[in-house]
This record gives sequence, structure tokens and C-alpha cells, in this order.
Amino acid sequence: MDVNLKKAKKLHTIKGWGTSACWWSQACPKGETADKLAHLLYGDDGLRLNIYRYNIGGGTDKDNCRVSNPWRTTDSFLVYDRETGESHWDFSREANAVNMMKKSLELGNIDTLILFANSPHYSLCSTGQASGSLLMHTCNIPKMNYKKFVDYILDVTQHFLDEGYPVKYVSPINEPQWKWGGSYVWQEGCHYETQEVVEIFHLFSEEIIKRNMPVRLYGPESGQYMGKTPEYLEALTADETIMQVLDVFAVHSYHSDDRPEERYEFKKTCVDTHPSLRFDMSEWCELPNKSHTRDFKGALITARIIGQDIVYSGCVSWTSWVAVNNTAIKEDDGFDYADSLITSDFDFTNWYIAKRYYALAHFSKYVPVGSVALDFGFVPTQESNDYNVFAFEAPDGSNVVVAVNEGNEQILKINSAHSKMQIITSVSDDELKQVYDGTAKQIIEIPARSISTIILK
Repeated sequence: MDVNLKKAKKLHTIKGWGTSACWWSQACPKGETADKLAHLLYGDDGLRLNIYRYNIGGGTDKDNCRVSNPWRTTDSFLVYDRETGESHWDFSREANAVNMMKKSLELGNIDTLILFANSPHYSLCSTGQASGSLLMHTCNIPKMNYKKFVDYILDVTQHFLDEGYPVKYVSPINEPQWKWGGSYVWQEGCHYETQEVVEIFHLFSEEIIKRNMPVRLYGPESGQYMGKTPEYLEALTADETIMQVLDVFAVHSYHSDDRPEERYEFKKTCVDTHPSLRFDMSEWCELPNKSHTRDFKGALITARIIGQDIVYSGCVSWTSWVAVNNTAIKEDDGFDYADSLITSDFDFTNWYIAKRYYALAHFSKYVPVGSVALDFGFVPTQESNDYNVFAFEAPDGSNVVVAVNEGNEQILKINSAHSKMQIITSVSDDELKQVYDGTAKQIIEIPARSISTIILK
């Protein structure tokens, strides 16, 4: 493949890289484990991420909960008495999750703290559960509780602000198009029709303006690039009050792993038609996850998706779904199929880094915030999707090229004006190894089944 950096077209400026603290951070004990994880994710010696998604949980009524996995629900600062209908705040709850956020913030790289919710508090829901309605594709919060939902999220937000945590965005809705509910539930979630999304965002906007809060709205965290996403976008942007507060239209890139053309379609349909609005890719994991955590194939897929999401879709940031997930063992082969960057047992007695962690490292460690994505003319298709190359211009004028090769050995030809070159390569069981540091070369061999980051100065 030929990469002519001298003639590459500048695209959009990258705002950052992130992950989510949902579900796992409340289980992570204070002390050495929390310190190590914070450094792995947000430290200069780790991924150097700058976006942190903190989950405001829907809470759990122990006597009325259908979710069996403790890592699929989140406790709440709001304590509700089902017998009296009264509630009060207890901000000593979720101490582990707050500790993890605080430890990560102290490392100095986070500039974007997002508070997001998968569901309203269970006491506001029709079912009294935060896991969705009893009917699929049905909103689980009655309209009479919309304002209470707004107050719940913004009161938590205000507490965080008062404690000195630099909350930038509030994201009250997550993947509104999915069914969330029915006879089988597995996690917190809530379905919303398009008009319900607009009504809730409108109320949030009014209240943020009324309270004069220094936060902006983020969302609606649509579950895929296309489908209902353009409909959400048009409905939200048509509301003048919402547009006073909505800074970022956030979307998830699920269900298009083998369709790079869907990213171009999203850019053409959504991003290019709303040039004043920021677009973020705020959540992805391999779904369904067919790569176990110790298989480098998972890293290759992840790196390909990161590059395609950040370059082709027009989104200016990329955030993985949960940083840590609990060990997921399949009975047929015994391998761990957790979908996260790090995998752990439920109490963090045993945890380790998954291979896909290194895929994100090839971008987040070497493509800093403020870099510009470049278009050098390569257009992938479903038929030619096993060899991808992505290029960026860093703020200091250097170029960074990331080559993701899921097949046999390839040749990469780079035309640039730089004189020095570093190459960092990951292959199975040998990650982030500097394999070259010297005079810039024009012809580079890209190993089979590898990820290579090439830095040109």
C-alpha cells in the first residue's frame, strides 16, 4: 500500500481516547489494585486516556431485581424506602467507584469527565426495576417522572461539581433503540422512542440552563451508526432549547464491524450535514465477542475498528466499552471471552491485561489529542478489510501511521518529508516493541497479523 503524506487531505481534529468505568469500578477495592488500574488506563506509562465515563447507576431494589449478574447493575447514591416512598442521599455509597475516578483524575491526563446513565433510578421506573419494561421496546419511565429523573441526574452532577470533580458532560440516555426489557433482562437499560428522547433532553436542557450549571449534554449514545440514528439527530437538532446545551452527538459503532462503508454513510448523512456539532464514538466492543482475551485476533479486530471509526466516520474521539469486565468462560473451550481491555474475577483477586488493550495503546499512546486525521485516498471494502492503514498529523508536525494487518506479511510505502522514523510493533505475545529507531525509510515490511505504529519526525 502507498501512503503519500505530502498530498494527504486533512480531515478532523481528534479530541481524545477513553473508556468506561461502568460496573467494574464499584467492585475494585481501594489500594494497590486501584492504583495499578488507574495507571494502566490513564497514566503516562499506560494508555494515557483523557476521556472518563462514570456511570450514575439506576440502583437495585434487592427484593425486586431480575438481573442476576452483580456486574450488570450499579448501586445508587439515592436511598429509597419502598415502604414509605421516601428517599435520601448517601454519598458514602459507591466509594470504590468514586475512588477509581479520583485516582484516575489525579494522574493529570483526563480533560473529559462524562456522567452517563443506562437507566433512570429504579424508583422512577414503571417496573420498579432499572432493567427495562416488562414489555420489549417500551419506555420504563412514565412521563410524570421525567422531571424527577432530570433532578436525580443533575443533583448527582452538582454533588460531583461541589466535590471538585471536573464534570464536563451529562449523558442521560444510553442506546435508546434497543428492546431493554421483556421476559429476559441481563443489565440496566431503558428503551425510548424518538419523541421520548427529545422530551427528556429538552427537560435536561431547561434545567441545566435554569441552574446555570457548567456542564453540557452528551448523547443520545445511539447503539449503531445508522438505523434510528439519523432520526434521533434530526429530532434533537430541531429543538432550539436542546441545541443551547447539546455539545456532542454521541454514537456507538456496534453491528458494523465488517462494514466500513457504514462509517462513510454516517459521515455523509449525519456529520457532513451538521458541521457545527461535535460527533463522538463513545462505545464499542467486539459484539458478539468471538475473540478470547489471550488471542491476538481480538487486538487486530479492535485496532481495525478504532482506525476506521476515527478516520472514516467523522467522529473526533474513540471510547471503548468497559475498561474491565468479569471473566467470561465458555464451556466448550474454557477460554476467557470477556469483552474488555482488562479481565478480572468478581473481587479482583485475579486480573490481567487482555490483548485488545494493546490495540488501543497503538493509538492513544502515540496519536495525541489535537492530532488531525488524514485521508491519503485509501477506501476499504468488505472484500479488502484485512489490511488497513491510518494516518495522522500530530500537533508537533510529526506524522503517525498505524498499520493493522490481519493477514499475511505486507509492504507499506510511505512518501513523506520527514527524516527520522520510529516503529513500534505488536504481534502475538510480543506487544509494543520498538523494532526500529533511525533514518526514515520509504519501504516498510509489515509483519503478518500485526499492529505497527510508525512515527515520522
